[in-house]
Amino acid sequence: MGEILVGACSWTDRRLVASGWYPRGRRDAEGRLRHYASRLPVVEVDAAYYALPSRRNSELWVERTPDQFRFDVKAFSLLTGHPTRPQALPADLRTRAPAGPRAPVSGALLDEVWGRFAEAVEPLRKAGRLGAVLFQFPPWFAPGAPAERALEDCAERTAGWPIAVEFRHPGWWEAERADGTRALLSGLGATAVGVDMAQGLTGSTPPVAPVSRPALAVVRFHGRSRAWGRGSKEDRFRHDYDVTELAAWVPRLRRAARQTDELHVLFNNCCADAAVRAAETMRSLLTRPCR
Repeated sequence: MGEILVGACSWTDRRLVASGWYPRGRRDAEGRLRHYASRLPVVEVDAAYYALPSRRNSELWVERTPDQFRFDVKAFSLLTGHPTRPQALPADLRTRAPAGPRAPVSGALLDEVWGRFAEAVEPLRKAGRLGAVLFQFPPWFAPGAPAERALEDCAERTAGWPIAVEFRHPGWWEAERADGTRALLSGLGATAVGVDMAQGLTGSTPPVAPVSRPALAVVRFHGRSRAWGRGSKEDRFRHDYDVTELAAWVPRLRRAARQTDELHVLFNNCCADAAVRAAETMRSLLTRPCR
């Protein structure tokens, strides 16, 4: 069975910092990361979706964590076709931002952003700390030829990187298409990302844990809020997993781990300390002997 690493999708969320999970004296930038890494073995850098990360931060993250610690870095919004505010771009690129939320992005701007993102994550990759770069595609990224071409372009640009792909359009993992989706990602050398989320909504993705790459599998837990797709971030992700909800996933996660070298289980219900508490509970469940 592959190694299972469980963590949260942020260690810097302000509500987590305010929750009291970090002890006194460890609430500065260095102290927070060192404390987090002493409790959990993997974290997702979700802030990289909202603004381009910096190479210097990656260097500091390597310095402040043990050798076996892993960072999964979420791709910047412009790289996955999400609306991107000009203010999210570096100051020297803002005048080249798209004119509107769905306006086309110039090839020159896209090339520049790709280059800067790659430069920023290189220290993690070089140090062996980069678990995956997560490409989370938007709900309108539907199955079909245009999406497949976009995925192929993404794979070409990230050659040599460990990449993971999460779809927000539920059609990718419908029963009749799931095998084709898994094969597509496998052919591109990409890890398929499984999710847990509220079911019965228009955009609900089935609770599957697909394995498309023998080196790594990823499952992200988004909570089960009925406000998914609307409201504030807190509304969308507010959920306290109880132990029965987590225990129901254990057999599925163990099956995935048997097919891969490493499995990352990441909690995205980032409201106060809900994600880190769920991560610690899931770690405990997964370390219990199989019955």
